[in-house]
Amino acid sequence: SGQELESLERAVRRSTVQCYALEGFYPESLSYLEEHYGLTYDEDLFFVDYKTVGANIYPDVTIIEKGAGK
Repeated sequence: SGQELESLERAVRRSTVQCYALEGFYPESLSYLEEHYGLTYDEDLFFVDYKTVGANIYPDVTIIEKGAGK
């Protein structure tokens, strides 16, 4: 649902910024956030495209709800 998507977007943003604040760099992968910051989401419901540009540049994150538009 839209609320779940918004919640996941907030969680990714929060953990990404928290990593930068605590460690001085943006995480290199989504799995880093899962392992070190407890990020969890339903991979059956959402596809998360996480691309890093550099350690000091906020990553390009796209979250798509699977099955949307069916």
